[in-house]
Amino acid sequence: MPFFIRIGLSLARMKNLSILFAAIVFIVFCTLTIYMLEPETFENLLTSFYFVMTTFSTVGYGDYSPVTGAGRLFTVLMYLLGIGLLGVVIGKIVDAFSIFRKRKEEGKLAYTDENHIIIVGWGKKTETAVEEILSSDILIEVVIIDTLPTSPMDISIDRVHYVQGDPSDELTFIQANIKKAKSVIIFADDEIQVSSLKDSKTLTIAITAERLAPHVHTTVEIMTKKQIPNFSHVNIDEFILSQETTSLLAVRSAMHHNASNIVSQLISRSVGEDLYKVQKNPNWKTYGDAFQNLLAEGATLIADRQHMDINRRLNEDIPPDAVLYVICNEDTHLKLNSKNE
Repeated sequence: MPFFIRIGLSLARMKNLSILFAAIVFIVFCTLTIYMLEPETFENLLTSFYFVMTTFSTVGYGDYSPVTGAGRLFTVLMYLLGIGLLGVVIGKIVDAFSIFRKRKEEGKLAYTDENHIIIVGWGKKTETAVEEILSSDILIEVVIIDTLPTSPMDISIDRVHYVQGDPSDELTFIQANIKKAKSVIIFADDEIQVSSLKDSKTLTIAITAERLAPHVHTTVEIMTKKQIPNFSHVNIDEFILSQETTSLLAVRSAMHHNASNIVSQLISRSVGEDLYKVQKNPNWKTYGDAFQNLLAEGATLIADRQHMDINRRLNEDIPPDAVLYVICNEDTHLKLNSKNE
């Protein structure tokens, strides 16, 4: 018995590839040997392989079994060695899955897919943003960057991934595969109490992101309006003035009742009509052409990029670089894009 224990301990200490190679070699050896010992009992190599695997796995259906003394003796030896070897292989596989899950939970695995959205910083805002992204697009994936020791969200959610690291360190963004991302959202750090310090940290992170992937659309939350010129120097695509946006929305709601509900509906996919970007139809020459055509389809054209004066520019030609936004439901949006492709 100590002999078999020593063999088992030696197998357990072997590297994964070595133990896998040893298992394959042993299975092939046993398959050939049992077939050569009893070619009449085991009609072909497939049958002998089937017998070897059922023996190793202790299933033992009994439909095939050796009849000679040599065959039976070899089967006993094969069983004693094979069951231990197979047990070690299965244990290694289980360990590998456990290690993979642990590394994924700790954010130690690099993200390799593309066209994803990276969100920097975990908090209630991030949680809400992730839920909105997942409900808005059934295909897009989200990568969360933070310094938390484990993923803040359930790692069983296939479309949400976690990368642990300092977001001001370019290696963290590289691990999140920023160069192939669709966009980056940088939220202000809620743990910092001073607004200027919040913006300073956000600026450092934004500089890192823009240096690595200037082509990726970057949206940044800033706390004070006076910091916008500093962010403009690093070519940030869009700014969200957190405190000011909330204040202005509250004022509009107070002056025009239910105004906040309308805005919330437009920026969320959960209720009613939504704001969508549509592709330009080659048949549209003027904004008026686009407006009338979209209206007939059930959508209302409201803006070209940040310009919302479309109703006063209906006779103007649509520029080649136009980015048109409409208000409609999801079905209408899908139908419009399929027609304009």
